[in-house]
Amino acid sequence: MSVESLFQALEARLASRPARDVDLPGFVLREASVLVPLFERDGVPHMLFTRRPATIRTHANQYSYPGGGRDAEDLTPLHTALRETEEELGIDRSGVRVLGMLDEVPTISQYRIRPFVGVIPGDGKYVPSPEEVAFILEVPLVNLLDPAILRIEKKEVLGAQRDLYFYTYDSHVIWGATARILRDFLTQVAQVPGVEAMLGGAR
Repeated sequence: MSVESLFQALEARLASRPARDVDLPGFVLREASVLVPLFERDGVPHMLFTRRPATIRTHANQYSYPGGGRDAEDLTPLHTALRETEEELGIDRSGVRVLGMLDEVPTISQYRIRPFVGVIPGDGKYVPSPEEVAFILEVPLVNLLDPAILRIEKKEVLGAQRDLYFYTYDSHVIWGATARILRDFLTQVAQVPGVEAMLGGAR
């Protein structure tokens, strides 16, 4: 399986299952969207994360996907994800190939995040916004699928006991809403026929 075949199979997988909406009675959640950026480099599929600056007001120093709250001019949640990706990383929205949507994720700051999976150029030519991006992390997909990097804790969040996920890649720890989105994404990838053989060859 080539990387392009993987992207096509993932697109078909996401199209075959409707993304679940957040259902939290009693909570009024604000709208937000993120892009889960994939790319190919040297025949290997990767995922991109950004680390937020220490000076930012919320979620300082945390790893995230490019995205943010929906602005009045955003026609759809997807417009939000693509606009934020362009603002944060300098990736032209016309150069993003959207594969589909993952399940909505609520946050303790009372947002509902709609995650869109998209393929970005693999040339690494980013123009990061210093106000929003302190560091860009590129991770081969095979490393994210390694169960050894995942740790799970339980905690009460928004009135219910929930699993908290922590993915540790080298010295980088991905947690919070980003880790929940990543967990959903990796679950979908695991359902793609032939993915283990393809990624095994990429180690």
